[in-house]
Amino acid sequence: MSGETSGANRSQQDGMNSLLRLLPFARPYLMQFIVVLILVVIFSATTVLQPYLVKIAIDRDISGSHLNLHGLLMITAIYVVAVLIGVLANYAQIVILQYVGQSIIRKVRMELFAHIERQAMSFFDTNAIGRLVTNVSSDTETISQFFTQFFLSMARDGLLLFMIIFMMFELNVRIALYSMVLIPLIFGISILFRSRLRTAYQTTRTRLSNIVAFLAENLSGMRITQIFHQERRQEMRFDELNRSHRKANIHEYQVSVQFNRVLELLGNAAVAFVVWVGGGEVLHKVILFGTLYAFISYVRQFFTPINSITQQWNTLQSSIVAADRIGRLLATTPAIVDVTTPEEIKDGVGKITFDHVTFAYKVGENVLNDLAFEIQPGSLVGFVGATGAGKSSIMSLLTRFYDVAGGHILLDNVDVRQYRQQDLRRLIGIVQQDVHLFSGTVVDNIRLFRSQVTEEQVIQAAITVGADEFIRKLPNGYQTKILAKGANLSMGQRQLLSFARIAVQNPRVLILDEATASLDSQTELWVQRGLHTLASNRTTLVIAHRLSTVRDADQIIVLDRGRIVEMGTHDGLVLKNGLYRKLYEKSGVESSYALSTNM
Repeated sequence: MSGETSGANRSQQDGMNSLLRLLPFARPYLMQFIVVLILVVIFSATTVLQPYLVKIAIDRDISGSHLNLHGLLMITAIYVVAVLIGVLANYAQIVILQYVGQSIIRKVRMELFAHIERQAMSFFDTNAIGRLVTNVSSDTETISQFFTQFFLSMARDGLLLFMIIFMMFELNVRIALYSMVLIPLIFGISILFRSRLRTAYQTTRTRLSNIVAFLAENLSGMRITQIFHQERRQEMRFDELNRSHRKANIHEYQVSVQFNRVLELLGNAAVAFVVWVGGGEVLHKVILFGTLYAFISYVRQFFTPINSITQQWNTLQSSIVAADRIGRLLATTPAIVDVTTPEEIKDGVGKITFDHVTFAYKVGENVLNDLAFEIQPGSLVGFVGATGAGKSSIMSLLTRFYDVAGGHILLDNVDVRQYRQQDLRRLIGIVQQDVHLFSGTVVDNIRLFRSQVTEEQVIQAAITVGADEFIRKLPNGYQTKILAKGANLSMGQRQLLSFARIAVQNPRVLILDEATASLDSQTELWVQRGLHTLASNRTTLVIAHRLSTVRDADQIIVLDRGRIVEMGTHDGLVLKNGLYRKLYEKSGVESSYALSTNM
């Protein structure tokens, strides 16, 4: 039990530290916070003044031998002015804090998004997309509540509570001292509920994150769910997650309501106590009735800020949990970083060297072992092998989505780790089997939202790869809106758009990662013209399951379990009667092939 308590305390402390690390985001808005504090003082003063004005009216203008109408009208006017000033001050402080809170969260979200973008691919291998979405959207919104609701409550209600206590002692020290007995009781109740509240908030947030992660995963994989008729099973899994979240949410509200109702009961008991004690004082003419009324009002007001502060305990706990999650994410150091003095991009020809390269996604489980080969500028090299042989890993290392565990990869005699990542990836163009298109126009998707790429350059790139013809037949040509994942385009059209992207980029090295594997024969032949143009005069690396796509390659590298087992041309490898021969015979008579014999 002590271990669990210690762990909970460490978690709480980590969350508070994460929350404090977010405070620099609020520094540019220091002046606005000062203005809010001034408005808080004005609002609190007008709130505390109101019962005192009623006391004066009762004791001076109403309880006397005759009604003092002039004095009563004066007090009424002051009371109305105080209320109006308080309303305006309260409105202004809320508006200013909302502006500040949303501005801070915008900065936090931008920082989070940029930080996620800097992560290596290994980060996305181990972090669910749904949870990252929760971090950027839901958790940051919770942090916003800390700057708006929690900060305002601590400032306003804390000051209001101090002023109320001051006024109670000003009216009657004896009754005020009796009332102070409530403070240790309130603290005791708060401590009693604190641990239960924190656990309840953490559980609710975790289970909500699980729901978001499940939704993100299933919406992106809906096609597979429907193909294999798994709708009912996924509904049952989603129902389990929802039931779990509902149970946690109900428990959270139960604990919160219990806490608030205990405080409310204590507040009513305090009012009854003041009526009993103060009533006796009035009967014995120790205090006036107006003073008793003011005391009752202050005791009720006394519990209003306390209740508000305790309500903000929910906000604080949620903010701590959210800040801890955001803090952990921001503390994640990118696995791949640029060197301090990167190599400048110079004229090159696209020569690639793998110098005894070893790589593992998990330590001790190598997927590439001592790879050594050289690719000459302008040549076409195919990589073949069974699934899991390491073909895609080679491309990921060349583009530095991952770093080698041993050895070196050179591009134009420079280790790829010496280039800035953005420079390296400008030198290498990748055409993948699955083309990702963004929401936007055709032009946006070809230029990838780079404003420096003109529409004329986009059109020229489309013409180069043979995409211009089908684009002009679209409803709005180059300004046609692309639906999510390119749903209003065929697979071949999506591939041609990806070729146009590469043509705009104009890289030294081209990687074709199963670029035509999902196309039917007719569409594949249509796409070949674009591929031929794209690969012309570039060093081209082709990952192939269809051996026809590399039949005329200058060199074919055959991989098996992360090792090179054969290298050579198609004809030479067939004569060797090795693994390539077996793969070739297994593939049977091939009806199409992706790259022109002129490449």
